[in-house]
Amino acid sequence: MRSMEPSTEGRLSTRHALDRMSPRELARVFAEHDRIAAEAVAAAGEAIARAIELTRAALDAGGRLLLAGAGTSGRLAVIEAAECVPTFRCDRVVGVMAGGEHAFVTPREGAEDVAEDGARAARELACGPHDLALGVAASGRTPYVHGFLAEARRGGARVGLVCCAPPPETELDVLVHLPTGPELLSGSTRLKAGTATKCALNAITTGALAGLGKVYDDLMIDVAPTNAKLRRRAARIVGELCPDADAEALLSACDGEVKAAVVSGRLGLSPAEARARLAAHGGHLRRTLEAR
Repeated sequence: MRSMEPSTEGRLSTRHALDRMSPRELARVFAEHDRIAAEAVAAAGEAIARAIELTRAALDAGGRLLLAGAGTSGRLAVIEAAECVPTFRCDRVVGVMAGGEHAFVTPREGAEDVAEDGARAARELACGPHDLALGVAASGRTPYVHGFLAEARRGGARVGLVCCAPPPETELDVLVHLPTGPELLSGSTRLKAGTATKCALNAITTGALAGLGKVYDDLMIDVAPTNAKLRRRAARIVGELCPDADAEALLSACDGEVKAAVVSGRLGLSPAEARARLAAHGGHLRRTLEAR
């Protein structure tokens, strides 16, 4: 018997003739559906909190967060991982997608149907007991993603899934279900399903890394100042936390490391002493400053 299609493939009961709508009507209806995406994320708060907890535990143990998806979901996984490097100086969030890196810009839609390709990607990453493998699949059913998760579990990793339709029964440590329903453009999950997925991934990575000392209040204290904008941002952060010091001089002495510059400025330490003090507190700026 043919299985029912996931809700992400359905058609809205209140259908819209998008090709006949005015620009203002289109803007209004898309905004309405963006609110549905936000509501789905809010409703999944407990599951997102569990995913943050598991991600934090994996990274704190020296493991990785491994994000795997296909198509739009795969691109969101890869983007999320890539952004953790300049934002948090963290290269232990890894994103993979069906079809490989080339598929990011040149779609290979058939790649998502091969579970063994997902399993191979997990083997190549040597998924282990300190890792969390998080599948990203709007439909909840993508064979590549489930192949990845099954192989990751065989390697001892914890596994989870971010999806917008109920997945087939499978063993998961966390399920982040974002019930966004059918799309305005039927089946195009780059729309509100993609929006909800992006929001959930943002919360998971940022929430986990904030708890690991990569954030102080709402400040990006592990930013890598690799361009003019980020150098200005780093200087502003140091200036806010060390208002009586020369922020740029502190940053220069500490080779652009915001946390070391703040510790140096606040505690009156040399750059080397500041780094040593941070290391003694696991790289947590708040713990370092409050330990005086």
